[in-house]
Amino acid sequence: MNHKNQRMMQFASSTANAIGVTLFSTLFLTFIIQIIARFAFNHPLAWTDELAVVLYIWMVLWCAAFVVRDREHVMFDLAYNAASPLVQRGMRLVGSLALAGLIGYGLAGNWDYIWFMRRERTPVLDISFLWVFVPFMFLLVSLVVRNVSGVWRALRQAQGERLVNQDERLVNQGERMVNQDGRLVNQDGRMTDLAERSAV
Repeated sequence: MNHKNQRMMQFASSTANAIGVTLFSTLFLTFIIQIIARFAFNHPLAWTDELAVVLYIWMVLWCAAFVVRDREHVMFDLAYNAASPLVQRGMRLVGSLALAGLIGYGLAGNWDYIWFMRRERTPVLDISFLWVFVPFMFLLVSLVVRNVSGVWRALRQAQGERLVNQDERLVNQGERMVNQDGRLVNQDGRMTDLAERSAV
């Protein structure tokens, strides 16, 4: 990855983190307003309940899609850790292919449902359900991209290991040829000694 692409990735990561922090801060502020209105003034606010739910959906799905890294997600990897490196690569490849295929296959149907829900609106804030559920599409697209990238990394790793194995075989062949040359040199030396003794 060149310097320009690395800077772009860092900018995108920082932007995603900033949006996640903004969502959490707004949710926390809404929650505080809700508590004060309910318990200090005995006047519950309906809009805070609804906004808190919408913000919670956005925060969880946004962070799962763009903030939390793959290694930070909860994983049940007991069998994976016990397997050999070759089996681990195969498990990564099969798992990434399956997830990318299944989630990719479901993208159109999920988007159709979210687009259909645009006509429904929340009862208090009158927000279209399209904007309530659209972060779920962010998560699905992110999962497809991550798993396609996982397939690519697994294939590149396999190719790299094949190249390393080829290099090791070439090195071994070179060492065998050097050993054979050494044996031939020794044989030539012995034959030269015999010829000199015969001449004497």
